[in-house]
Amino acid sequence: MIGVSGGAVEIVIADDHPLVLAGLRSALEQDMGFAVTGEARTSAEVLPLIERVKPDVLLLDRGMPAIDALAFLDRMAAGYPNVKVVLLSDEDDPELVQAAFSRGAVGYILKRIDPIDLPSAIRQAVQGTAYHAHGLPAISQNSAARAAGLTDRELEVITAVARGLSNQAIGKELWVTEQTVKFHLTNVYRKLGVANRIEAVRWAVAHGLV
Repeated sequence: MIGVSGGAVEIVIADDHPLVLAGLRSALEQDMGFAVTGEARTSAEVLPLIERVKPDVLLLDRGMPAIDALAFLDRMAAGYPNVKVVLLSDEDDPELVQAAFSRGAVGYILKRIDPIDLPSAIRQAVQGTAYHAHGLPAISQNSAARAAGLTDRELEVITAVARGLSNQAIGKELWVTEQTVKFHLTNVYRKLGVANRIEAVRWAVAHGLV
């Protein structure tokens, strides 16, 4: 499996915005499990770059100009079946998400994701544990969580807490550090107006998260 044998996951990023590219690279390079081996700023650069560096993963902006992401997934499946494709998008249309997965994408990450959660979201996707638009379905199905302003990852953390998992166990499940879990819990407590873990669990149970 990718990234399990001790080496870093080699990833290529494709996005037409230099600032976005820089932000994605920074978020990934802060995680020692990733090595950014190439960047493509135009659609014409993507396939030649894939051919040249042969990465483990391609992180592709779904809205990149002059590229049909779904048709591109077909080309990747035919020509580079060993390269896993994760789409980055600002659209959360369930039909679009499903179409992407049916054409071979292993992950569909919304651009509103917190940068701190990007590496774990990609890692979950390439390891086959997160075949969905990162966290979105759960948020959309719980109006209380949405009203409280919880992010996708905060909802995942509080749900895991309500299931009785420790911070260490949550970190392993979500592929993040224990410190990151604590960071998210601090935000959850503030947004829910609770003081501790027990009160947060009571809120989660009362609002149907478990």
